[in-house]
Amino acid sequence: MLEVVGQQRKRMAWPSPSLALISMRPLSSLGSSRTSEPSKRYRLISMMARAFFSSGVMGGRLAQRPFKRVPRHPRTRLNRPGPELDAVGPPGIFGTSGIRGVFNEEVTAELAVEVGMALATLRGPGPYTLAHDARKTGMALAHAFSAGVMACGGDVAFLGLLPTGALAFLTRELGAKAGCIITASHNPPEYNGLKLFRSDSSPLWPEEESRLEGVLRSRSFRRSGWGEVGSYRTLDVSDLYVEALADLVELKRRWKVVLDPGCGSASLLAPRIFEEVGCEVIAINNRPDGSFPARSPDPRPDTVSELMSCVREKGADVGFAYDGDADRMVIVDEKGNFVPFDVALAAFAAPRLRGVGGGLIITTVEASYCVDEAVRAEGGRVMRTKVGDKHVSREVVRSGAIFGGEPCGAWVIPEVHLCADGILASLMVLAAMDGEGVRPSEFFGWVPRFHTVREKVPCPNELKGAVMEDLRELLPTCFRGVVGLIDIDGLRLELEGGWVLVRPSGTEPVVRITAEARGVEEARSLLLKARSLVEEAVEKALSRS
Repeated sequence: MLEVVGQQRKRMAWPSPSLALISMRPLSSLGSSRTSEPSKRYRLISMMARAFFSSGVMGGRLAQRPFKRVPRHPRTRLNRPGPELDAVGPPGIFGTSGIRGVFNEEVTAELAVEVGMALATLRGPGPYTLAHDARKTGMALAHAFSAGVMACGGDVAFLGLLPTGALAFLTRELGAKAGCIITASHNPPEYNGLKLFRSDSSPLWPEEESRLEGVLRSRSFRRSGWGEVGSYRTLDVSDLYVEALADLVELKRRWKVVLDPGCGSASLLAPRIFEEVGCEVIAINNRPDGSFPARSPDPRPDTVSELMSCVREKGADVGFAYDGDADRMVIVDEKGNFVPFDVALAAFAAPRLRGVGGGLIITTVEASYCVDEAVRAEGGRVMRTKVGDKHVSREVVRSGAIFGGEPCGAWVIPEVHLCADGILASLMVLAAMDGEGVRPSEFFGWVPRFHTVREKVPCPNELKGAVMEDLRELLPTCFRGVVGLIDIDGLRLELEGGWVLVRPSGTEPVVRITAEARGVEEARSLLLKARSLVEEAVEKALSRS
């Protein structure tokens, strides 16, 4: 059953001019059994897609290079970049999650063309997947990126409106050279950007971003002759993603779930997937709209109040909300309470560790101590990395970790694919609660609680380096009980009874501050002191500029 609050649900592929070349609806005609192997339907759709590619519909050149299925195990299909890539130097346009900025200011159609050219120059001729989120500027950048790829010999398969996780998954499943999604994720509607993916479904690694940046700087594009220009076709293979996720889960009971995609790119697929696994679905804010009229595309306790109220009013078992491109998710328990990001991360890691008798969990320097305590209690280990799902994904691959996640709801489930995927993460949380036979408040309630507070201070991007240099000298001298310093991403001061992290944002012109302690007043005191120091450093840098 699907209930839509205040809106009419449309059963359609995408609200875009995309031509649905492959479509096998309705899904409701199928059985609901779930196995560890791909369903017959999934295999059928996949076979049709591959037959479509190899038939030459995308042009004679592509027929000579049909899509090939990538092996199922991500750790065995790596093509790790060599050390020579480091010589290019650090990237200048890539942040923690791809390229992002205000449309027609930092991110332009001209930039998208050249990024497409640089990517096809590095990866060579062959198929490239492309999709976009719900933002109004998405098609302009998608067409520009396509032109760049085609000009350098690449064949573009445009998949339409998709969540980021779906684009990454389909890039791997279709054997593409690389993939790109046009998105600014949780940023405001005037922003947009480009996020690139490797053939194994992981975000482009920092070394590869550096190499691509080098091609952009030198403008050393491999331009194709007129007879070698790539092709462009539109197709809908979203059922591959829907079926793959639905096949992961076999629930013991029927859950009543409220979903809030926030008018983002999860609006059409998330309700379908949860309905496919047997849930009673109540969907709110599920009409794609790039102006995000219902709420901010960044789901936080102060922006998902409608979801919290709906869970209480409808007597639902759980609620999930997604950001603009659905690489993040948030959880609301059956009482309508927002589950803290770090608590959700810690609680989900525990049953995964129990299932394999321990293991390694990857998280970032922003994560709470509650993750460490929960993981240690199950015999596991925690490794921290830089903020950004690309760093988490890379460390999951390199270390063989069983799970990786950021305390913002961006989680990597490596046995499925290597990109942060909010729809997948929420589905796996539901499956974990169902498997243990507990309600959300019980599933998350046991996690040790620390008080974590976060703020951000405005800072022009060009001044972030100077600000952080000043803070490196200043921070350790202004706090008592300093027991360590972690500087892999910003500055994290380890203190007796708490910690403070100051780091420049990779997606916004701000410096982010996180403080944590056992008591709420202690955490706030740490935050206030750190904020004062950051504001002082920013003012100093502004006066020098």
